[in-house]
Amino acid sequence: QVQLVESGGGLVQAGGSLRLSCAASGLTISSYAMGWFRQAPGKEREFVATINWRGDSTRYADSVKGRFAISRENAKNTVYLQMNSLKPEDTGVYYCASARGGLTTTTLGSYAYWGQGTQVTVSS
Repeated sequence: QVQLVESGGGLVQAGGSLRLSCAASGLTISSYAMGWFRQAPGKEREFVATINWRGDSTRYADSVKGRFAISRENAKNTVYLQMNSLKPEDTGVYYCASARGGLTTTTLGSYAYWGQGTQVTVSS
């Protein structure tokens, strides 16, 4: 059974930082692109960041470019999202997902497995 488990969320003041982790089990992520998405209350889930299978290609939503960084450690079957200069509009539940292929992708339908999410709250 494939499981993606996110951790590292919490409450932080605007301007602060958080590092999210996503640990996979039942799936060797080294062959797949990975992504982070988020969902704010009353809004649709949206793309945040994606990284290819080798870790040498990344893409970001315009709203987080220059502030967030996605990375991966295939040996640990883990993906990370470093979030700096956080803003109140970054508040939401953050989800990790594994793609169906190895290339970066921003669309929800391209992802096969999802974690349960971790709450990030940024206070002003």
